[in-house]
Amino acid sequence: MLFKEYKGKTLPSLGMGCMRLPGDGYGKPFIEENETEKMIDFCMQNAINYFDTAWGYHGGNSEPTVAKFLQKYPRDSYFLASKFPGYDLSYMGRAEEVFTKQLERCKVDYFDFYLFHNVCETNINEYLDDEKYGDFSYLLNQKQNGRIRHLGFSAHGGMPVMKKFLEEYGEHMEFCQIQLNYLDWEFQDAKAKVELLTSYNIPVWVMEPLRGGKLAVLDDEIAKPLLEARPDESIPSWGFRFLQSIPQVTMVLSGMSNMQQLTENTKIMSEHKPLNETEWSLLQTAAKKITEKTALPCTACGYCTQHCPMELNIPWIVEMYNESCLSTGIVPLIRMRSLAEDKQPKACLHCKACESVCPQQIAISDMMTEFAKKL
Repeated sequence: MLFKEYKGKTLPSLGMGCMRLPGDGYGKPFIEENETEKMIDFCMQNAINYFDTAWGYHGGNSEPTVAKFLQKYPRDSYFLASKFPGYDLSYMGRAEEVFTKQLERCKVDYFDFYLFHNVCETNINEYLDDEKYGDFSYLLNQKQNGRIRHLGFSAHGGMPVMKKFLEEYGEHMEFCQIQLNYLDWEFQDAKAKVELLTSYNIPVWVMEPLRGGKLAVLDDEIAKPLLEARPDESIPSWGFRFLQSIPQVTMVLSGMSNMQQLTENTKIMSEHKPLNETEWSLLQTAAKKITEKTALPCTACGYCTQHCPMELNIPWIVEMYNESCLSTGIVPLIRMRSLAEDKQPKACLHCKACESVCPQQIAISDMMTEFAKKL
């Protein structure tokens, strides 16, 4: 296993994300404990001693299950990360209650890493209103008294949201977890997010390195140039080699669901083989081909919004629609909650005034209908 130095600690380059443990599948409560125990033992035996869980993973079962199988190991032999569930506004103002329960669930006296979970458009105002809710002050106090060793945040929101959060709390943030992979380098403007974090001297923790498995298997047409360029490498390995080419990346978290994924990823991350300039270009070409097959070709020119009688933010809605088509998760649907009822896709009048001026000739009204059903 490769390692990275972080604030006097030696961290594995690969960490185990505990959102997709063996069981019924992503987000489902049931966890297959025998397989999970084998995977955690394998991790500990192979120096993959960073475990990332959260309050809501597997319907609340991830934290206690991970704790159950880490109990056999000395507390200082592994790093445990969890998160405050601010993605659900009903938890705002309840940091003390949640944090105390998490320590109990995880059977620990402290968390090595703790995050404000999923900073995005739907919760940024609440996260920043510390006078009303006090969650930031409480968690900062837990860091000061040693029950949190390192405090950070994860972000699924756009650049404006990340900037607002960092302007308020940036001096206290020690790391940030973002969705980073070769598809999202441009598609979600992850490149700009990395640059923003770099300006605050905040190292990058990676989630969704293979976009929930979507980048583990590619169409033959897209995969062929990659396999020809590196015949000894698998398609999944390209996702990790891409991340090895970004110096700001400290931790790569992968939500592995079985031993095969775990052993393959361990082998990949035991070697440092970053991309050269030609390989980087090949990968970006592959990313563009993937998005072209699924995403609507919106350039956010804004002509549509100038002609919409309902004043809908059509480019942003298209962005979230595209993300929902390419994503295995519900994050884009959560982010849509930030829009008022009369600004949602269902408010579209289907007058097609937007389509009459769209340079890309996108069937916007059809997209609105489909997205409204999905929401």
